[in-house]
Amino acid sequence: MKNLNNSITRFSFLVLVFILLTGCAQAIPIDQCLEVAPYGFFGGLWHGFIAPFSFVVSLFMDDVALYAINNNGSWYDFGFVLGAGILFGGGGKAA
Repeated sequence: MKNLNNSITRFSFLVLVFILLTGCAQAIPIDQCLEVAPYGFFGGLWHGFIAPFSFVVSLFMDDVALYAINNNGSWYDFGFVLGAGILFGGGGKAA
């Protein structure tokens, strides 16, 4: 019975974290996207962190994207890859 309660608690916590993090995925209409300053390194880092959650939400909602179209290029890409790598443990798990 203790293992069942522990499993239910963990599952509930994961669902709560999933709901909270998907609320951070921001969608901007394409017309407004061109008027807003492009995302830089920290925007890419944040989008890398929330990439798995954004991906799941993007399967069900057309207005949520995994990757910001309006970005400044290489620094955004570097932040995105770094954020996704940190979230998934980087290359250290392979060793």
